[in-house]
Amino acid sequence: MSGRHAVVAGAGIGGLAAAVGLSRAGWQVTVLEQARKLRPVGGGIGLTPNGLHALDALGAGDLVRAAGIEQAHGGIRNPRGSWISRTNLDFIKARYGQPVTAVHRAELIDALVGLLPTGTVRTGARVLTAHPGGPDAPAEIHTADGGFTADLVVAADGIHSVLRQALFPHHPGLAYAGYTSWRFVLPASDIPPAGETWGRGKRFSILPLAGGLVHCSALVVRGPGSHDSEVSGNQASALTRYFGAWHSPVPELIAAAAAQIIVHDDIEELAAPLPSLHSGRVALLGDAAHAMTPNLGSACLALEDAVCLTHAVASGSLIDALGSYSRTRRPRSIALARLSRRLGAMGKISFPPAVAVRDAGFRLAGLAPALTVRTLDRMMGWRPPAMS
Repeated sequence: MSGRHAVVAGAGIGGLAAAVGLSRAGWQVTVLEQARKLRPVGGGIGLTPNGLHALDALGAGDLVRAAGIEQAHGGIRNPRGSWISRTNLDFIKARYGQPVTAVHRAELIDALVGLLPTGTVRTGARVLTAHPGGPDAPAEIHTADGGFTADLVVAADGIHSVLRQALFPHHPGLAYAGYTSWRFVLPASDIPPAGETWGRGKRFSILPLAGGLVHCSALVVRGPGSHDSEVSGNQASALTRYFGAWHSPVPELIAAAAAQIIVHDDIEELAAPLPSLHSGRVALLGDAAHAMTPNLGSACLALEDAVCLTHAVASGSLIDALGSYSRTRRPRSIALARLSRRLGAMGKISFPPAVAVRDAGFRLAGLAPALTVRTLDRMMGWRPPAMS
């Protein structure tokens, strides 16, 4: 594979991971990122064993573990603060060979960039479109400042992927999932325990990070685009309106977040699966390939994509290899998107009797973790193919 050129559109987690894998396999790699600087958005990530196995296959696992902290416990509370279920997560490491590790997105990005040759990432490069090429013709990718030809193009340009639209113009695109989210990271002198609080159509998550930081995220069921004046003018005020009466430390964290950057997004997912995760010499991965609701760790799936793509193109015909990549990754991404949607639907429940039934189910799962092992196996039981 020496001398072959790959262009990666997007310097997010999936794009950088693919660049690392391809570079380690001997490819010349160029990463195009539209932002002027690499400024990771979102905050903390809970890396499950499948994601850590992928990072190990890419040579980044130890770097990321050193920057993160192992999550010892998980659980769900009600808005009054009572634990509905509480679980020691040692069984995760015992069953899947890796723990759940919390890391700041910036640390993960830095680890991946640090494994790339200097000059690989070109910022301020806005990708406009791509032509997929074919068995005897290279792919082409066009930016606002010019174009590139490449043996392989990796479309990792995120949930609003322009390359996905260019390659599959008749696909229905994204659909609103029925809820909106807020995310922020802040320093905390007294780090609260990790866990989620589930209420009536609302959720609040706390994830401690290394360095005395804590990542928080909130989800609220709302109509699409319902950005009233309070929300658009003051995100912390909106969060207080939704969560101010919840148990401590939720209100205190929200009050402290008024001085931080709060990222606010409506949650969207693909309205239907793509017919393929490749076209010609272009492979799609991460949110560009399978945008889904944020209930199962999409960053880990993007890392899996990167490893599987690198493995697929290691030998043989590139077109055949991309077909194999698509056939391998598409069923898994469809199944996990469906599962994530079901989990999200549980969080959208607001009718009190239905909330009571849901919470009783959480209590049962907390008392008998084996009841959830089948689901966890589908999420976390992935192992990377042998890397050449």
